[in-house]
Amino acid sequence: MHLQLQTRRRDSPKWQENSKNVLPGRQSDTERVGMITSSSNQQIKNLQSLLKKAKERKEQKAFVTEGIRMFKEALELGLVISAYYSEHFFEGLETADIQTFTGIPYEVVSDGVFGSISETVTPQGVIAVVKMPEHDVEEILRNASKLILLENLQDPGNLGTIIRTAEAAGMDAVVLSKDSVDVYNPKVVRSTMGALFRKPVIYVEDLIGFVGLLNEKGFTTVATDLSASSDYANADYGKKTAILIGNEGNGLTPEAVSAASLKVIIPMAGQVESLNAGVAAALMMYEIKRK
Repeated sequence: MHLQLQTRRRDSPKWQENSKNVLPGRQSDTERVGMITSSSNQQIKNLQSLLKKAKERKEQKAFVTEGIRMFKEALELGLVISAYYSEHFFEGLETADIQTFTGIPYEVVSDGVFGSISETVTPQGVIAVVKMPEHDVEEILRNASKLILLENLQDPGNLGTIIRTAEAAGMDAVVLSKDSVDVYNPKVVRSTMGALFRKPVIYVEDLIGFVGLLNEKGFTTVATDLSASSDYANADYGKKTAILIGNEGNGLTPEAVSAASLKVIIPMAGQVESLNAGVAAALMMYEIKRK
C-alpha cells in the first residue's frame, strides 16, 4: 500500500528574496532603513497568502505562526525561515533577548502594517514563517503503540483541540485522511498551543488501507459506532491501539467502521444523538491512557 506523506523542502525561493541576514545585536533607527511600512510590500503579501491559502502553504512547504511561545519552539527545532516583528515589540526588546530574536533573518514591520497581518486580538508582535516538520511514517509505525486516526475532519478548532489533547493523553501520533482540514491552517496552528511541534501529525493517501495495515501490525483499531454493543469504558483495547474519529457531521464512513477490528459505543443520556468530534476523541484517548 502506498502511503503519501507531505514532502518538505529545506528552502523556499520566495523567502530567500529580500530577507535580511543580520548581525547579532539590535539595529538603531538610523541603521534599520529596511523597516516595512506598506502592506503592498511583497513579503507582507506573501505572508497573507500563506495565512489564507492552503495551496500556497503546500507549494512553499511553510506556514505561519504567531506569538513568542510558538516562535521559540520553532526556533529550537531549527524550523524558522524568517521572522517579522512589530516596531513596538522590537524597540522594547531586552538586551538578554536580542540574540534570540535577531540571530535569524528578520524584518521589522510598522505597527499599523503588523496589525493588518496579525490574526489575534492583542498581537504579541512576533510572526514567523516556519518550515513544515518532517515525520517518517515507517518510523512512527515501528515505535508507536497509541494512535488517533481522523477521517475527513473539517473543523480547524476541532483538529487543534484533538492534537493538543493527543499530546496530553500520551498518544504517539495523529493521522489524518487526505481530505481532512489543513493542519497548517492558522486556526489549527493557534489552537494546538505548540503541540503541533511536539506531536507528529501525518496525512495518508488511503486511510482505510492504513487501518488495514495497522490491523496487520497487531493494533486494535477502534471505531465509535452507535450500533455497537460494547461500552467504550469496558472494552479490551490491547497493548497497541488506534482510535478512529470521523467527520463532524457524518461520523465515520461505513468503510472505516467495517475496517476497524473493534466497535464501541460512548453512551449518551437524554436526546443527544452524537458528541462533538473533539469531545469524543478526548474521551477515547483518555480511556486508552487510563488502561
